[in-house]
Amino acid sequence: MSGVPFDPAAIRALAAILNETGLTEIEIAEQDRRIRIKRSPAPAQRVSLPHRPPPEGPAEPAASEDLTRHPGAVLSPMVGVVYLAPEPGAPAFVTLGQRVEIGQTLLLIEAMKTFNQIKATKAGEVSRILVRAGAPVEFGEPLMLIE
Repeated sequence: MSGVPFDPAAIRALAAILNETGLTEIEIAEQDRRIRIKRSPAPAQRVSLPHRPPPEGPAEPAASEDLTRHPGAVLSPMVGVVYLAPEPGAPAFVTLGQRVEIGQTLLLIEAMKTFNQIKATKAGEVSRILVRAGAPVEFGEPLMLIE
């Protein structure tokens, strides 16, 4: 088939289709003519995730304590990363010993690039903060105790 002429405009049009659609290969056959255009897939790009500082703050509770059943426990409603302040360098939403009201924001949990406010479901005093800023949390994990 080396002697079969091809229309350069048709080749360019097929190459444009590859670029527009993201395809890596296209082939057209018509009677005794066949044209195949192939491009190498783009190399994988390295994704840079935002830098998270190491967890800071109070230590985690002793493994023997089951605080999930504590009447004042604020449990994580999702898997994510905890933020105790609205932005780096800002004061924490709440501090140990602080009185909180129902609906007051206690902390943020980042899940799937969305920052979710975790609010107090009861009024009282923050008696324990069980998580550290920047630490990952699991669904149902105790975050704070409100007495």
